[in-house]
Amino acid sequence: MSRAETMKTVLVAGAANLVLAMAKLIAGVLAGSSAMLAEGAHSVGDTLNQGFLLASLGRSERPPDRRHPFGYGNERYVWSLLAAFGIFVAGAGFSISYGILTMMGRGGTGTSVWLAYAVLGLAAVLEGTSWTRAVYQARKETRENDRGLVEHVRRSPDLTFKTALFEDGTAMIGLVLAAAGLTLREITGSDLWDGLASVLIGLLLVVLAFGIGRESTALLIGRAADPAAQREIRSEILGSRGVTGVDELLTMHFGPEQILVAAKVNFSDDISADEAEDVAGEIDRRLRERLPAVRHVFLDPTQRTARREEPA
Repeated sequence: MSRAETMKTVLVAGAANLVLAMAKLIAGVLAGSSAMLAEGAHSVGDTLNQGFLLASLGRSERPPDRRHPFGYGNERYVWSLLAAFGIFVAGAGFSISYGILTMMGRGGTGTSVWLAYAVLGLAAVLEGTSWTRAVYQARKETRENDRGLVEHVRRSPDLTFKTALFEDGTAMIGLVLAAAGLTLREITGSDLWDGLASVLIGLLLVVLAFGIGRESTALLIGRAADPAAQREIRSEILGSRGVTGVDELLTMHFGPEQILVAAKVNFSDDISADEAEDVAGEIDRRLRERLPAVRHVFLDPTQRTARREEPA
């Protein structure tokens, strides 16, 4: 996955959300719509989250130092976790609470419903553009790794890109809910529908925040490389001169573009210690060429010994 492509995706999403946050909040106040205000809070939360994600892209590229010998790649997952928290607090909390107040008859009043519909139309265009950009990145990467779109998104360790994609997809669903709630309010004259739409938008954001938070936590504590990548690594090691087996293969992501490989490798009896060291160097070089995300390779050379029969 490309850091430059992810940066473009986040910038497009951030610019769209910044414009929409102001437009939705103004339209929500003038139309007296809790669903529009919920969408405004959603866009405010998304804008803050894009800031978190941009910060993560910059900080994760810092070079390794003495205190962090494997670099700062995992900072992307820390900031994604903060983004999930921001979605929950800024978006879901406000949307659900204000929606309940509106359903109880304590919401605001307004007459500029036409403005709310105009903003929803603008939001559909901008959010659709941002979502299309994220899908374009996903499809471009699927052509490179020969995976299906859904499988690629599920397996990708690039949580910055996945957060932008899921946020935009959730935003499109939120627009439909807001439009439906506003339309039903105008038809029935009851604020119940507008408040219900706000609550549903909030619940949608809770699901989004939970999904991003769970994925961030799994990657932050050290998730293994994709099974396909593990098979490639094992195949490369087993195909090396003098290697007779791999007793144990451990992999771990340090950021979406950094993988650590540690393996206990069996060498044949006719391989000397010096030769085993040379082979290990060749394996390191070939793994980095075959899988550019592999940054650190640690091999533990061992020799198979025949088992002695146990006495009767």
